[in-house]
Parts: sequence; structure tokens; C-alpha cells
Amino acid sequence: MELTYKGTKIKLILGDITKEDTEAIVNAANSSLLGGGGVDGAIHKAGGPKILEECKEIRKRQGKCPTGEAVITTGGNLKAKYVIHTVGPVWKGGNNNEPKLLANAYKNSLKLAHKYNIKTIAFPSISTGVYGYPKEKACIVALNAVKEMLDKLNFEEIRFILFSKYDFDIYKKTINQIY
Repeated sequence: MELTYKGTKIKLILGDITKEDTEAIVNAANSSLLGGGGVDGAIHKAGGPKILEECKEIRKRQGKCPTGEAVITTGGNLKAKYVIHTVGPVWKGGNNNEPKLLANAYKNSLKLAHKYNIKTIAFPSISTGVYGYPKEKACIVALNAVKEMLDKLNFEEIRFILFSKYDFDIYKKTINQIY
């Protein structure tokens, strides 16, 4: 599914984010930046050791990556030139600033992409795996956060790469209510 908002193509794709050919893909990282399970593990595995080496360098400079923030590394062996690593919140019931932190993960990823003149970027569904963020709620936050940034910044294309048909259907149902 595809639509255009303020000159930016927005695509919903059922697939594997490690196969995307956008200039950057976003990694749903943990604060250690040292890899993990889910999409984080898949990106590190597909991208090879260069990504982890750069993550370790970032850690030496700044320590862990706080929730809602983002850092950038090479794409290593991926088709994408860059990986933007962002840390989404762990769901703790919704009263611990989770929506704001999740929105910041998307917004700060886009700010970093803009800083590096990246025009095409692919996002996974951040925080909806082991971090337990309810998928419907996370989808609304993600789509609204990206829309808010597109009111300020220009991109050619933003893709949401959904790993399961269930996730894809949630985004497909929700996107027309927001854009």
C-alpha cells in the first residue's frame, strides 16, 4: 500500500527490513547497542561485524543510547548505506511516558536521517516485539510521529516494513485515519 503526504511517498510493506534498499533502515535497538533478539539481531546478523564495531565506538564516546534517542552507523553488508539505531520504550501499562518515548524514537530517527541528508528510510514496528507495546497503540503513535515530522522535514520515501500480516493489516487499517 502506498500514499503521498506533503510530497513524501509512504509505503506499507509486508517483509524483511534487512532486505530493504532504502538509504537507511531503522533498527529497534536496545540501549546497550550491542545487538539482541528480534529485528535488532536480524540487522546485526545480516549487516555483519562492521555495524557492531561502530556501535561499540559510539558506546565508548557516549555510553548507552537512552530510550527515545537515535544513533547512526554504516549499513555494513546490507543494501542500506546506513542503520539508524533507536531505542523504543518497554511497555509498562502506558502510564510511564511510553507514547512520548516511542514517538521520540521515530522523530529522532527522522531528525538524524535529515541531518545526514538521507531521503529514503525504512522503519520496523518499534517496541512491539519483546518490549510488549500493544501493536494497535504503537501503530497510531508511529504514524502520527512520522506525520508530524513530515510537516517540518522533506523526504522522498518512508517505508514501514511489517514483519507479519497481522501487523501489516493494523497499519493498513490505521493509515487512512491519520493521513
